[in-house]
Amino acid sequence: MRDTFLVFGSPRLEDDDIQAVTEVLKSGWLGTGPQVKQFETDFQNYIGSRHAMALNSCTAGLHLSMVVLGLEAGDEVITTPLTFCATANSIIHAGGRPVFVDIDRETLNIDADKIEAAITPRTKAILPVHFAGRPCAMDKIMAIAARHKLTVIEDCAHAIEAEYHGRHVGTFGTLGCFSFYVTKNVVTGEGGMVTTDNEAYADKIKMYGLHGMSRDAWKRFSDEGFKHYQVMFPGFKYNMMDIQAALGIQQLQKVEKFYRRRQEIWDAYNQRLSGLPLFLPAPFEPETKHALHLYTVLLDTDRVKITRDALLNALIKENIGTGVHYTALHLHPYYRESFGYQEGDFPQAEYVAERVLSLPLSAKLTAQDVDDVVKALEKILG
Repeated sequence: MRDTFLVFGSPRLEDDDIQAVTEVLKSGWLGTGPQVKQFETDFQNYIGSRHAMALNSCTAGLHLSMVVLGLEAGDEVITTPLTFCATANSIIHAGGRPVFVDIDRETLNIDADKIEAAITPRTKAILPVHFAGRPCAMDKIMAIAARHKLTVIEDCAHAIEAEYHGRHVGTFGTLGCFSFYVTKNVVTGEGGMVTTDNEAYADKIKMYGLHGMSRDAWKRFSDEGFKHYQVMFPGFKYNMMDIQAALGIQQLQKVEKFYRRRQEIWDAYNQRLSGLPLFLPAPFEPETKHALHLYTVLLDTDRVKITRDALLNALIKENIGTGVHYTALHLHPYYRESFGYQEGDFPQAEYVAERVLSLPLSAKLTAQDVDDVVKALEKILG
């Protein structure tokens, strides 16, 4: 189908992105400094939060959110099994226990109607994941949290542009965690951001993210004069570099332009794949904005003999890269052995995990790339 391999999730990088990084390299200040500060300001203004703290990954953001929440051994955090392992691992690293709740098969998000039944006296927080960029039912989730006095931490790794009832995701819960990994809608290579309106949490995350020190390197070594630091608590090495932030500043300025291109690709997939044995993404809910991060389809295994994995391999032979989002977490050996989960516990997540694949969706894709994806699927499934 193609002479070259179509890389799944390859980012769109333009000349101004490269120039911004080059200027940082020329400046000699590569670590955490003025570019990080600017990126934080730009991002909090875009999202609409009072504070934004840049880190080296969304995983770091999730972990520090658990830490500042004061999670203790045995505390439970409710989340979805259909997510990347970092969601659950952040709970575990802070000493807690992930408690999974099954998903809604249409939205692929956590089923808000099933959350309350999973709450116990040990429940400390709810961690919804805005899967593929589709906002969770935040009105229901926030109401449940209020009734049971629970904290909500939003996993917004897929959902930079997502909005629910006119508000950006990441502003409903006490904390919101975003990703700028190389496949995301805003790219810094590796990187993340935590948003919050809670000043005490913001201050703690800033310090925890850089060894627990009271002052970051820019404040210590800038031309404002040398300042000694104090270690307030044993922190982590989670800070973002100016090299990354310079790229993020440029990417954030183009977030809507790239969004419109992904919308064109999304619409093309919807139109051209409708006759194939695939379940396409569900229509968007009213008063929401889908971030269009992943275009996930489910193979209709009742209509074809081919398995999802066989389909993936067939697409690779046609030089089309795809993704699987995700194998349900409770089926992985660690979570089964550590927490007693087993097959059959979350049937909707398992149904999706056996059939799901994500098609290439990037502002970098050309019309020919999209055509190649569609024709490859038609060749294999038609």
